Amino acid sequence: MSTNYEAFHQALKSAKHIATLCGAGLSAESGIPTFRGEGGWWRNYKATELATLSAFKRNPSRIWEFYNYRRGLVLQKTANKAHKALVDFENKILSQKPQTQTFTVITQNVDGISSNLKNYIEMHGNLFRTRCMQCGDIEENRDFPICEGLKGTENSKFDIDLPIEKLPACTKCKGLLRPDVVWFNELLDPKITSKIQVELDRCDLLLVIGTSGFVYPAAGYSEYVRSRGGKIAIFNIENTGNADFKFIGPCGETLPQALQV
Repeated sequence: MSTNYEAFHQALKSAKHIATLCGAGLSAESGIPTFRGEGGWWRNYKATELATLSAFKRNPSRIWEFYNYRRGLVLQKTANKAHKALVDFENKILSQKPQTQTFTVITQNVDGISSNLKNYIEMHGNLFRTRCMQCGDIEENRDFPICEGLKGTENSKFDIDLPIEKLPACTKCKGLLRPDVVWFNELLDPKITSKIQVELDRCDLLLVIGTSGFVYPAAGYSEYVRSRGGKIAIFNIENTGNADFKFIGPCGETLPQALQV
């Protein structure tokens, strides 16, 4: 394990297929609370208990009130230095003539702050997409509030208990919408897992950014890349996981220096 920037720069230069695995710690530096830790509570509920299909079916109003709050919060936030470093590094790779390296960002985050990247895979969906429970239609939606019934609920300390007809509805079939995110106990989209597998199969340098790496399947990515002979670099506020390189501290400080952008 090394914290030597020069040694990492050599590894970065010699790598052919560079990928990242990004987690909540990346966006935490923009002021977006994480599910785990101090930001893991909303009203009197654990966020991890709200992000389930069973919770949504039991009380869709409560879950939409929670996601209305989250959408409003994220819309007030901007990209931090670590987000910008990823964009700048991608531009650096894409400007190579000839292009001798690839760079792909795989993220567990649903805030969409990195969505201006070109080679970008969202594992867990996006807060600003909706999916119809009835017809399955998926649409992008950045309205706030997402519907008139949810207006002001982000400031309430208590459940509003809106009837179904006042919750977000599909423009095609009028069915109840849900956030297009992967909730706990739901499977990832097979198309997404296939894209990720392609990247892991060729990755020779994986940057693990702002994630503890405890949640599967993402928790297995580092070991898979390592088993194929690839190198691992961790960028995190806490010292977690096994890696060839570790840069402990705010990602907004360590990542730009490591990527030389």
